[in-house]
Amino acid sequence: MRRLLLATATGLWAMGAAPALAHPHVFIDTGIEVIFDAAGQAVAVRITWTYDDFVSLSILTDRGFDADMDGKLSADEKARLQGFDMHWDPGYPGDTYALLGSQPLKLGPPEEWTADVVDGKLVSSHLRRIEPAVVPMTEPLIVQSYDPSYYVQYTIPDPPKVTGRDGCKTELLEPDLTAADEQLQATLSEYSADMDVEADFPAVGAAFADEVRVTCADPS
Repeated sequence: MRRLLLATATGLWAMGAAPALAHPHVFIDTGIEVIFDAAGQAVAVRITWTYDDFVSLSILTDRGFDADMDGKLSADEKARLQGFDMHWDPGYPGDTYALLGSQPLKLGPPEEWTADVVDGKLVSSHLRRIEPAVVPMTEPLIVQSYDPSYYVQYTIPDPPKVTGRDGCKTELLEPDLTAADEQLQATLSEYSADMDVEADFPAVGAAFADEVRVTCADPS
């Protein structure tokens, strides 16, 4: 459902572009906050999405918001905007992935969501609970943000936040874009001219993913 929202917003403007240039369509700056409880358990991740100018304008225009184009929403518009990108199809992973070391962690459905317009851009946030909570932190807690099909490019521009626990170190690791692009080009070269690359784009998004790592000192 969220993919449909973004596809509608972009109007699939790149459909006529060469396959190697057709992705991504949407650009989102992502904020990551790892939340601990009083017992020192990693219990949730809060994700903030700041949509690019074009998608923000498209969604607002399509919904009839901000008619005066002043970059601000009325109280009624803001209320109606809440949850605009939170209606996910069953099984959709939310383009957020968490691991303890190499072990995948389950993230619950989005909750406590917010949405607003900031400096003309749509900004939404939501919380996803780690199920079960992570304790002890024997390995780094890793959070990745990516769309497997690379329709959306997520970038984490700012250092991640840690709430509720001291003694934790955060790292933000950027992908090797040269290697990722080489992987993409090699995969696309396997498609024949009569194949619909756009409809079945290879799952290369992980290669382009920024990665957050959180390590915490042993409280003992």
